[in-house]
Amino acid sequence: MTILPPNVSAAEFASAMSAFEAAVGKEWVLSSDMDIAAYRDPWSMVRDKPGELLPSAAVAPASVEEVQAVVRVANQFKIPLYTVSTGKNYSYGGAAPNVRGSVIVDLKRMKQIIEIDGDRNFALVEPGVTYFDLYREIQARGLKLMIDNPDPAWGSPSGNSLDRGVGYTMGPYRDHASSVCGIEVVLASGEVMRTGMGALPGSKSWQEYKHGFGPDPAGLFFQGNYGIVTKVGVRLMPMPEHYRTGKITVPRRHDLHGLIKTVNYLADMFMVGEPVFSSPLHPLMKNKEFADEATRYGKFNDDRLDEMAAEANLPFYQVELQFYGSEATTRANWEYAQEIARRNVPESKALDGVSYSMPLTREQIMDKSPPYGESAIRRYAAVAVPNLTTFDYVGRHVENPDDYVHLHYGMFTVVPRSAEAVFEVQRAWVDLVHDAKATLVTEQTPRPSALTLPMQWHQTCFFMWAGFPLQTTKRPISEALLDMLERVLEVNAKHGWSEYRSEPMLQDKVAAHYNFNDFALRRFNETIKDAVDPNGILSPGRGGIWPKAFRSMRGKVGL
Repeated sequence: MTILPPNVSAAEFASAMSAFEAAVGKEWVLSSDMDIAAYRDPWSMVRDKPGELLPSAAVAPASVEEVQAVVRVANQFKIPLYTVSTGKNYSYGGAAPNVRGSVIVDLKRMKQIIEIDGDRNFALVEPGVTYFDLYREIQARGLKLMIDNPDPAWGSPSGNSLDRGVGYTMGPYRDHASSVCGIEVVLASGEVMRTGMGALPGSKSWQEYKHGFGPDPAGLFFQGNYGIVTKVGVRLMPMPEHYRTGKITVPRRHDLHGLIKTVNYLADMFMVGEPVFSSPLHPLMKNKEFADEATRYGKFNDDRLDEMAAEANLPFYQVELQFYGSEATTRANWEYAQEIARRNVPESKALDGVSYSMPLTREQIMDKSPPYGESAIRRYAAVAVPNLTTFDYVGRHVENPDDYVHLHYGMFTVVPRSAEAVFEVQRAWVDLVHDAKATLVTEQTPRPSALTLPMQWHQTCFFMWAGFPLQTTKRPISEALLDMLERVLEVNAKHGWSEYRSEPMLQDKVAAHYNFNDFALRRFNETIKDAVDPNGILSPGRGGIWPKAFRSMRGKVGL
């Protein structure tokens, strides 16, 4: 199957391919059907349709110089490029481009770990270095450092951070974009630029002070399309001596106000790692009366919900807290957390979790049964061990023996850190599912309800997930999913919420809601884009930013 870039003839494309071969070597210019299949979005909602976001080819440079050569060829032939670090950005489009027919720039061969400093706590890596690679190198050197990895961890610190990915340890580290300190980038002109202190020849502080002097353009390269990042500095967390967990429960639905107030204080004092909110009432969703109350249209009956929780002898909400430090400081912080919780919710209860010396043994990492019962904490990630256990949620397994569910497509919506906001999201999403008469609900992805709770992957905001299953072998389900996600976007925008991240099919729809003052932000971004990338070759459409040469494609991705 031959796919051409937009407005490029077969003869021009053949010439460009020859030029790419000269730049990176013939074996690293990939264009067969089998090659192209590796860059498809495996969970595409328009798979096998005319608008599926397929590339025309891929090139895999091994050095900054080869990246520069690729960019120059693309400029010569007006070929749109789409850059991936390892191409594992699954559920956000994988390696699929925004523009069908783009040439993928696959940086997986750039695998140098340039520097790791175990005293100043940073690493400098190329885009093809995975979390597994960095972890193994740290272990091989015997360094007392932790990496905050995403789940799954087969991607790269570069790619995940540049897409504003998240992790599970302490706040400054689990916001991966914020933990980046210094980047090197090949611009659309083919020039190499370094940000922050990296622009100062001879500086030894590139990975310690990110801003340098004057305006800091580094943010343009996060979810952006202004250059190809070839080096990333990453701040690393020192390995603590001790790890401790504890759980705080509250009996009633509206006790969530005091519980969130408690967690906000502890988080902003940098006393806890990722808080994990949940509800012990989820098993009651199998009871029709409770499920009907928890998904009631229009308004929840909070008194009845509280009664049913009390009848089941279960608290309504809970949060698991994680502590890093010495044995003494983690114990003191846990005791203080209990004290703050009692001030805010006098009837709250506290249950001790695990208390381990670091690093944990394999048995301790695998243990999902702390003293208070099964934990919702992702223990691997919490103690910085890269893993692929998130795939336990998909595919055929004992709880899902029949269908292969391609999870997860969904919306990770940014909302304020307050119970009022959480309750507003619950109400809006429950009503949305009722209005849409949605049937896209399985055991793996329960429908929105009074039990839907936030994730605090970022230090200063909540993410709430509206997710539904995708089965790529069942086209009507995939089409219904796309419709449902678009409905979620519209409802969110009406409430002043939006997504922190999106796959290409929905990026224009997400970006369309950031329209303050007649799209002043978008106009500013596209003015810069046209200035630094006049041919519009670098990832056109990414993040909703369209260069002049491709601007007519806005809103048509996947059609």
